[in-house]
Order: sequence, then C-alpha cells, then structure tokens
Amino acid sequence: MKVLWIFLILACVRGKSAQTGYSDFEKEKIVMTLPEFADPVTYGEYAYAASQQDVCNQILQMATRITNNPTEAVDPPQSSIYTKADVQLDTENTLICHVTGFFPPPVAVTWTKNNLNVTDSSTLTRFYPNEDGTYNQFSHLRFTPQSGDIYSCTVQHKGLETPNTKTWEVDVSVPSVGPSVFCGVGLAAGLLGVATGTFFLIKGNQCN
Repeated sequence: MKVLWIFLILACVRGKSAQTGYSDFEKEKIVMTLPEFADPVTYGEYAYAASQQDVCNQILQMATRITNNPTEAVDPPQSSIYTKADVQLDTENTLICHVTGFFPPPVAVTWTKNNLNVTDSSTLTRFYPNEDGTYNQFSHLRFTPQSGDIYSCTVQHKGLETPNTKTWEVDVSVPSVGPSVFCGVGLAAGLLGVATGTFFLIKGNQCN
C-alpha cells in the first residue's frame, strides 16, 4: 500500500513525476526533461493531464492525510519492583521499579507507602532503547525498611487500559530454629549409631 501511494503521488506532482517529462500546469504544456543528446520522445498530451488535475488533487489530499497521521504502534509496558540491596530492618535501602517493553515514551510512575503517595521522594531516569525498538526506564525510591510496610509502584502508559501496579512488602524472616534442631538430632543419632556399632564390633571380635 505504501509503494502504491508513493507511485500515485509521484504521478501527480509536477516536475517530480517522470524521468522523461511532466505536465507544467502554469505554462500549460508538456515539459521534457531528457538531455538534448537523447532520442526525442513524445510524452503524452497536455489536455489529458489537465483533465486529470481534480483526480490528482484528491489523491494528494488523501495521501497527505494518511502520511501525516499514520497509525502509531503502541506497546504496553511490563514492570517489576525489587530492592537494590538485601533487606535489613532500619537500614536505608532503595526500591527499584523497572519498566520495560513500552512504545512510545513516556510512562508515568507513581509510588505509595502504606497507601500514601510518596512519588515526590522518588526519581525517574531517562528512557533507554531496547534492541526491539521499545524502551525501558527506571524509577528509584529511597526507603528505610520497617516491618509490615507495603510499597507500590504504579505505571501508566497509553498502551495500558488500566494502570499496572506492583507491590512490595517489608518481610524480613527470622531464621528458623527448626533446621538447627533437626540437624542436631540427626547428628546425635548418627554418632550414637556409630558408637553402638563400634561397641558390638569389639565384643564380637573378643568372642572369636
């Protein structure tokens, strides 16, 4: 379709349509563009070209609307949220909201802490190109983890029907005593088995 429109446009634009000649509507004649040493040729009739002006104008107007207002490709973003460093309570850290795979820019990123807007405390990088022609962008939020706090990163983009929200909750697990207990019991049982086996082995040898 694009090639067809280019052909039609070139066929209607005076002075740019043909390698051999064109219809000059101001001079009202056919103007040949071949060099003087070329073999003479006849390039249509001016009367026919003049009669097709309305058709050409309609084609040019339609082509102008199409080329000036093309359908824009839109790719919705995907987002993820994670911390920069391992989480320790009461130790300052950074939450990162990574937005990728979107086109065109920009995206809008908002942050909340326990449902309160904290976007003013965040930063947003410029967008970076991906190999597939889409873009990715990062938003950062400095925070100090407190047990039970819930953070969210909400991304808005023209490719999304509804905003995309990712949440992250402060959850620092206390090391469980279970594994240590089971390991201790297992080790004790193993040592007891070795000792018992050794005792009966010695007694057996003495009987012989």
